[in-house]
This record gives sequence, C-alpha cells and structure tokens, in this order.
Amino acid sequence: MQSNATTPQQYLDELPEDRKAPIQNLRQQILDNLPEGIVETMGYGMLGYVIPHSVYPEGYHCDPKLPLPFMNLASQKNFIAVYSMAIYAKKGLYDWFISEYAKRCKYKLDMGKSCIRLKRMDDIPYELIGELTAKISAEEWIEIYEDSIKSRKK
Repeated sequence: MQSNATTPQQYLDELPEDRKAPIQNLRQQILDNLPEGIVETMGYGMLGYVIPHSVYPEGYHCDPKLPLPFMNLASQKNFIAVYSMAIYAKKGLYDWFISEYAKRCKYKLDMGKSCIRLKRMDDIPYELIGELTAKISAEEWIEIYEDSIKSRKK
C-alpha cells in the first residue's frame, strides 16, 4: 500500500492505529542504528533510508536522479515490511539474519529476497532490525552495490 505522504511524519500520522506503534518502534530502531552517510526520506510511498547524492553522486542505476536505496519500511495490507537491500546482496548477512530471527521470534520467518514480512505485531524483533541496520556501513553498501552492478554488465 503506497502512501502519498511527502514526509516521514505525514506517513506516520496516516497509519492505521494498530500499525502506529509497531512502525514507530521499528523506525526508531532504524534511526538509532542508521550508519553515518545514510538518511531518512520518503521513497516509493514508504519510509526510505538512502545514501544521498551528496555521498554517492552516481545515484541509483535504475534512475540516477534517485539516491541509492539502503532500506525501506512500510505498512502493507497484511503485514509490515522491512526491505533491506543489503540482506539480499550479502549472503553472510542473510545467513546471520535468518539464524538470529529463529532465536528471537516464536513464529517462522516470512521473507522474500529483500522483504522481511512481519505479520504478527506481537512478535516483531525490533532490536534485531536495529542490528541489521547497523551491520553495513554506507561505504560497504556502496562497494557491494557497485560490485553487483559491474557483475551484471559483464
């Protein structure tokens, strides 16, 4: 469910009541652990965490006018989604997350390539999302991203 909000606060204000506290708690974990050089914005109708052009002038290869995506947080119809591009791009991080999730949550992980679907509001691993956020620096994400783009062009 994409929002037309233009600011993070507007996005939060528009959330259904049952999603406000979980999204705000996840957002706070992300903000508290956000690596230097990554900023919060709105993108794709959700809360976005990006490497701005001031840090990475090349921008996102799909649309260089956009900053380089790092992570997103969204309230979807049936779940809360955390989109971590790094978890998809770095196998060790993916393996770490799956292992840690199993230790900290009662229910099975529901995850796509980069989308962590949190369906049970009473079983959200807030601290784990914070730790995931802090696991990769902006510089490391840029390096992983550039290596990935170069390998696709071959």
